[in-house]
Amino acid sequence: MKHIYLNLKRFDVPAELGGVNRLAPVQEWGRTIVESTQEPLKKYNPQEVEFVQFLPEAHLLQAVAALSENSLLQIGSQSVYRDNTAVGGNFGAFTTNRPASIVKAMGCAATLIGHCEERNDKKGILAEAGVSNMSAVNRLLNKEIKCAMDAGLKVVYCIGETSEEQPQWEQVLGEQLSVGLEGVDKSKVVIAYEPVWSIGPGKTPAGKDYITKIARFVKEQTGGMDVVYGGGLKTDNAAMLASIEEIDGGLIALTRFTGEIGFYPEEYLEIIRLYLGE
Repeated sequence: MKHIYLNLKRFDVPAELGGVNRLAPVQEWGRTIVESTQEPLKKYNPQEVEFVQFLPEAHLLQAVAALSENSLLQIGSQSVYRDNTAVGGNFGAFTTNRPASIVKAMGCAATLIGHCEERNDKKGILAEAGVSNMSAVNRLLNKEIKCAMDAGLKVVYCIGETSEEQPQWEQVLGEQLSVGLEGVDKSKVVIAYEPVWSIGPGKTPAGKDYITKIARFVKEQTGGMDVVYGGGLKTDNAAMLASIEEIDGGLIALTRFTGEIGFYPEEYLEIIRLYLGE
């Protein structure tokens, strides 16, 4: 099974406000993306590939409502909170947070947990509190994964090493896997590998040999879990990533990196075509 994920981050912010959204008014943005992509994706075999689009919470309802009959698209949230509502327990005292129960009730099928931007946020909060042992981040993410799975959500769990951590990549990634997946049903989780050290302007992208090495390591450590490339599936690396036997898909974000930078549905579909060889 191949997995093609789309993380739309905060691509909904209009360009005139400093964002990259030139696609649609904010109120129509989630619906527009679903309606622009789901019909072309129906040509693919659902037994061979799955498509999940992770949107900011404000757009989840309209995205789910835009799903057509027999759509191959699934909608996902960008993480969940580490605690959840429960019958006879907490009925919803989660101001500003996103419990897994509401994500499921909104019609989502999956969630994205541990993205490097989420990890950085948690690290920053811990640092402000004077905490230097960042292993706590993996424990918090483990709680999120368990809440998501208890709610019936599939999980894409992101791991990755920074440039400072790269010399100890085996230890760093090994801990992210062992702690993050402790007590978890691994059959409902896909690992997304983000080479954080290689992501961003002016940085050298991770090469085929390095990505292959990491994917093999992850499969060895996890008993063969599916691994997708989370460093950005793009037009210029789709063929290379497709040639790596150990990689089971990819995570798309921006589709255009020059000019009018942003996410464009037709370019998203082209990346999928290039990766799947259609």
